[in-house]
Amino acid sequence: MRRFAQCAEAIAAVASKLEKVRLLGDYLATLDTVRLAVAARFFAGRVLSATDPRVLQVGGAALSEVLRELGHTDAGGLGAAWRRHADSGEVAYEVLTAAGQQGEDIDILDVVAAFDRIASNSGARARTALLRDLLAQCTPLEAKYVTKLVVQDMRIGLREGLVEEAIGRAFGRPAAAVTRADMLLGDLGDVAVLAAQDRLGEAAPRLFAPLRYMLASPAADAGEVVTRLGVEVWVEDKYDGIRCQLHRSAERVALFSRDLHDITEQFPEVSAAAAALPHEVILDGELLAMRERRVLPFQDLQARLGRKSPSEEVLAQTPVAYVAWDLLWRDGESLLDSVLRERRRQLEALQLGEGFALAHQEHARGAAELERLFADARARHNEGLMAKDPESLYTPGRRGLAWLKLKKPLDTLDVVVVGAEWGHGKRRGVLSDVTFAVRDDDSGELLPVGKAYSGLTDAEIAEMTQLLLDITVSDHGHYRRVLPRIVLEVAFDAVMVSPRHRSGFALRFPRIAHWRHDKSVDDIDTLSKVRRLAELLSSQRVQKVDAAGWGG
Repeated sequence: MRRFAQCAEAIAAVASKLEKVRLLGDYLATLDTVRLAVAARFFAGRVLSATDPRVLQVGGAALSEVLRELGHTDAGGLGAAWRRHADSGEVAYEVLTAAGQQGEDIDILDVVAAFDRIASNSGARARTALLRDLLAQCTPLEAKYVTKLVVQDMRIGLREGLVEEAIGRAFGRPAAAVTRADMLLGDLGDVAVLAAQDRLGEAAPRLFAPLRYMLASPAADAGEVVTRLGVEVWVEDKYDGIRCQLHRSAERVALFSRDLHDITEQFPEVSAAAAALPHEVILDGELLAMRERRVLPFQDLQARLGRKSPSEEVLAQTPVAYVAWDLLWRDGESLLDSVLRERRRQLEALQLGEGFALAHQEHARGAAELERLFADARARHNEGLMAKDPESLYTPGRRGLAWLKLKKPLDTLDVVVVGAEWGHGKRRGVLSDVTFAVRDDDSGELLPVGKAYSGLTDAEIAEMTQLLLDITVSDHGHYRRVLPRIVLEVAFDAVMVSPRHRSGFALRFPRIAHWRHDKSVDDIDTLSKVRRLAELLSSQRVQKVDAAGWGG
């Protein structure tokens, strides 16, 4: 683990991407395949393999407790360290160094074994004790990076694409082959081992190893869709549900959320319906609250989120169906190299039964027809349209121009909560005012763009308060800084240039549209999108003035 931490330190100290790749590649090339798989996953920010559905379940409160004990400090001392660094790993390094901790120079395999024990334990106290034992064995530098892994925030300027490049460099493999293997396997540990053994060509989708989702790029209007995709466009309703990948074999069914977590137990009726299918498949689609073929509002679906074993009453109140729009794998054969036209034909041939529906699809020719279909989709109370090139391949984990999403002219933003304040009046005693941020495209830093306090129910506020208390990293009395764990979808009236926030922008009249339990911090929007929205709104305001005869 010492060499891993030293390599990470060196990578963090340089700005050049080429130098980061060189440093990591040289390190990976020295490892045996067992340690190689672990190190590659760790540098990608993953603590367990892609086929492992478990999570560490270590909250900010538990981590703070351990650091206070090992660092022989109190909450004030830990809070002061956080204010200096705003980085959990740096805080761990400072307090353990000050406490004179020597550590035992542990092996990287000891770390992954400890993570395995933590993830396997259902008791919060036991998990905290296991974390304490692990960090007590570490030198301060090793503890710095173990802590970063625990909170899943490495912050060394190493994007996943750079890890892919480093794997290619380490073993002399083509970058395209490494990237494709990562697209298919979704686990850079497995990819690194295949690269070391010159077996990248064997990478293929696997049942119950969730593929990363193909992503859509936003389109401003129907004209842009036609310009990018051509005259013939396939369109589907854009649903307001939860993206879900369904894996089904003869013995098992699994549902995976957008952040690739196993959510099978939360939706037993979908799992039961899938068990009755006559084929082994991997489907891409959406979970929707649906009764009598009518889609219910997203707020209804929220009642099902996070419930690992929903009661019969909850199942009856909010039934859920699976709406499929893509077939990625069938009976041992990958369809990723088949065009959408063929994948849809085979999807329709499955004749999905009770508990399933196919995404509503139509074919549009030209912008005018696309505008009409968009209006129809909105009339059906859907968010808008997904426009797709019928000749496109499915590219896991990539956001290209083969799929475009057409929504309202002013989009919502997915943001992450970075701070919270105690409410007042009837909300006294709960953390109801949250500060939220987007991600800087270049540095990956989280930059605040506003604060919201409306949009959640009293029950959601109470639930969020408990979670915010658990993930607090520093308490400033009225305000708490928290780990970036809670993702929200926020609506707003405008984007304004503002010196108040380090992002340079502020949302006007923001309100919480949804608490996105199905999304992680990796899914939030970027500063460049905020900037584009600001420019778009500015342009629209000018056009309106010109139309009114005031523009000169």
